Amino acid sequence: QKQKILCLIHSKERKEKPFRIMVRFHQSLGIIIPMSLFSRTFRASSAFVPNVAIASVTHTAAFSTARISPKEIVKRDIARPIASMSPSFSSPPSSSLRSMKIRPHQMRTTARFATEEVSSYEVDEDEDTEQLLADNSISDSPMEINGVNGDAAPAPNGEAAVPFREVLTSVGIYDKIKTIRDMPEKRPLSQNDVFCNRELKLSALKAMGFDMDYTLAQYKQPAFDKLAFEGARDKLVHALGYPEDVLDLEYDHTFWVRGLIIDTQRGNFLKIDRHKYVRLAYHGFNPISSITRKHLYSRTFNKVPSFTEKSFVNMDTLFQHVDAHLFASLVDMKDRGEYEFLDDRTYEEIYRQVRQCVDLCHRDGVIKDEVARNPEKYLVLDDGLFPMLKSYRDAGLKVFLLTNSYWEYTSVVMNYLFHEEKVGKEEQKKNSWLDYFDVCIVGSCKPAYLVDPYLNLFRVKPEDGSLLNTDGLFEIEALGPDGANKFLEQGKTFQGGNWNHLQAMLEIDAGEEILYVGDHLYADVLRSKRTLGWRSAFIVPELSDEMRVFSENVPLRKKITELRKLRDELSIYGDMLRRTSADPDSEEIKAKLQQIDEDDAVIKDTLAQMAGQYHAAFHPVWGQMFNAGYQDSRFAFFVQNYACLYTSKATNLGLSSINRSFRTGGEMLPHDRLLADADSEFSS
Repeated sequence: QKQKILCLIHSKERKEKPFRIMVRFHQSLGIIIPMSLFSRTFRASSAFVPNVAIASVTHTAAFSTARISPKEIVKRDIARPIASMSPSFSSPPSSSLRSMKIRPHQMRTTARFATEEVSSYEVDEDEDTEQLLADNSISDSPMEINGVNGDAAPAPNGEAAVPFREVLTSVGIYDKIKTIRDMPEKRPLSQNDVFCNRELKLSALKAMGFDMDYTLAQYKQPAFDKLAFEGARDKLVHALGYPEDVLDLEYDHTFWVRGLIIDTQRGNFLKIDRHKYVRLAYHGFNPISSITRKHLYSRTFNKVPSFTEKSFVNMDTLFQHVDAHLFASLVDMKDRGEYEFLDDRTYEEIYRQVRQCVDLCHRDGVIKDEVARNPEKYLVLDDGLFPMLKSYRDAGLKVFLLTNSYWEYTSVVMNYLFHEEKVGKEEQKKNSWLDYFDVCIVGSCKPAYLVDPYLNLFRVKPEDGSLLNTDGLFEIEALGPDGANKFLEQGKTFQGGNWNHLQAMLEIDAGEEILYVGDHLYADVLRSKRTLGWRSAFIVPELSDEMRVFSENVPLRKKITELRKLRDELSIYGDMLRRTSADPDSEEIKAKLQQIDEDDAVIKDTLAQMAGQYHAAFHPVWGQMFNAGYQDSRFAFFVQNYACLYTSKATNLGLSSINRSFRTGGEMLPHDRLLADADSEFSS
């Protein structure tokens, strides 16, 4: 069979270099798998290419449920290629060839060879353009471009400005695009926009999940944080014996931003860039000098920290502002040397006890009971929440809640958000908000929920919060056909479990069919994306202020960018003088180089003042959340790499219809940015 396939593929319809394919017979699965495919030119009429790709797999488990003999696969998947290549058969129309495309990520766990699955990654119909370029199959006749360098014909007199007129005119399709004249001249942009790092097609999703705290439920600051801060402060004194002066500590949430790293071993707080270089550091509430900072974190040979060690804690969620402020306050108290109790403890021990006390406040009723008594004091109402959930369910999506909060607290919060007021116990027991979810999972213990397949699933009785054992996947399978629905008919509220239970209840095979929305960069976004392949949406409440300040400071930012560009070009000019002059050591050249250094020093001093002003506009201590110096911050790096979408609040997603496809802007490396710069001149 192997020889037969190679012979067929080497048949030539035209005078082109033959296609070569290496195959192997997978004995246990009973199928032939192409191992690699080499071709100089792919043409649209090469009908066998899509069919051969059907048998190409990246995960052989995709075929584990079907055993197909080599003879059968040749008959099924090579017959049509023979027809298109052999002169004695008629070729199928090109439209049918395009419809046969099946890609590795579209393969299901059953061998549905003729069915093309829709992927949430497939946003555009022209997604194969890059592959066509790689295969050199673009027409030898280039598209005719009217105008030079994108110049367009001027707008007719009296005609209103039309967006994209220049580019549409330059490619000769302005008169063919009708909708463009009804669109606004500039793209409307607001703090409610959803931003895209990786293309996402909403209509290809089968389920959408939400975290609760700081996602569906937003909290009022600083009132909510003070519950945890004051509760932990009291526990440190009365339970662990800390000095009475700790009770006088006050909470100030405005000192902190997300994305910082706590060095618990040294009592330091760090802001680092995407290259793991520490740009700014504080010890407690006191700034660390540049010399000390570099000595601690960048001047040690072969000991550059990865910031993933246990002594480093990432401030990935707004909840950690409480930990940070209490720890920094105790660091300052310890450094004063006035408390023997603190002298006997390391910074790491102090942080660990702070973390224990704050965590206990979330479990023992200090926070939960107060929120239940006065929800209006701590929770932010959003009238777009339940209409959004309803619209997704009406569109056919399965909607689930996945939160670390336990049932009692979840019920309090969600009932308040649903009724928009505090309700009595009888009304609360109805939990009418559950009608907007297909599955509700509380006490999930993320991120363990997303990585540990051995966690047990318990059923929650909403009436009283009691738990019942389940057999999880075994119980769903034992219920036979339509087992997931039968399992959920017994109740759709659960505690614990793991992602296997969730995907079985949702009847979903592929992670890319789930979009999970959460506020915790690690537990909600990074883990679900990296481990399970879920699509992710990151909630950044601070984004609204970041956007407002950025917009107000665009002129200043442009000046900073231009001056930094000038410094770079001064350096390039200096190198050119050294390289091209007949005598680099001449007095004339030395004088010019000296002048370059002096000019650079003046610009550098000016830049330092302007950059300080720019960053202080965002935050007086830590600057812009998404930047560290002139680089992306580590926080921004993880947002870009793991959050498919990000926005300031969950209900912003509800402003987009299920037919929306999110697209990214073009990404460029420095050499591309310079080539695209109007001030650059390229010479080969």
